[in-house]
Amino acid sequence: MKIKKGDKVRIITGEYKSVEGKVLKAFPKQNKVIVEKVNFIKKHQRPTQQSQSGGIIEKEAPIDASNLCLICPKCGKPSKPRIKILKDKSRVRYCSKCGDMI
Repeated sequence: MKIKKGDKVRIITGEYKSVEGKVLKAFPKQNKVIVEKVNFIKKHQRPTQQSQSGGIIEKEAPIDASNLCLICPKCGKPSKPRIKILKDKSRVRYCSKCGDMI
């Protein structure tokens, strides 16, 4: 998965199409990410020792990474990130539109 925590992304399909947000958490094994202020669910929670107040809590749910497009920090356009292997054998992501490293 080429999308990581802290990246700015745009949703390209679904209910939240064309909404931009920051990735809060990434789950590479499930190919899902949690995006800030996108895909809210309501969870019914009981009062516990840690949180005395129960009730209905709204929180972000994971979205599939295939429904997202990374926004390049340099050119500001949504693009598909590519991987380049440098001479010191390290892998870096770069923008497919402007060619700059992400």
